[in-house]
Amino acid sequence: MKTIKLKNRICNGLAAVAVVAIPAGVQGTGLLSSPQAAPPTTQLDINQQADARFQQADAALNRVYQQIRRQYRDQPRFLNKLKAAQLAWIRFRDAELQARYPPTEDGDPSVSYGSMYPTCYASVMERLTRERTAQLRKWLDAVPEGDVCTGSRR
Repeated sequence: MKTIKLKNRICNGLAAVAVVAIPAGVQGTGLLSSPQAAPPTTQLDINQQADARFQQADAALNRVYQQIRRQYRDQPRFLNKLKAAQLAWIRFRDAELQARYPPTEDGDPSVSYGSMYPTCYASVMERLTRERTAQLRKWLDAVPEGDVCTGSRR
């Protein structure tokens, strides 16, 4: 884990240093900063930025899904199967996160995983969502003539 030191002011005006551990999966991903966002100075900032990145990934996935629905509107059987596959993927994503971060006996995973839990959870959600978006984008790509192994893709 990489450690970042963040300066915080305390009531008496003295500067204190808080140490925040950054999980290896978050390092070097751009998760902690972007050109549009101010550098994080608190764990809350880091958590909010991670959630914002997940929200962006989720919006991109929904745009691609809707593009596919429009492009294949004349293939209702395919669209029904696509919808079933997407619902199954959502169940997989949620189960994967539950397995990775199982709740404690009191039902609160943040007790076990601490203040980094929202960042870790959102970054895994973002990664899984971006992977699914890449899978779905293939339905929008052209398929070479005669390539029958791609299934129902055009």
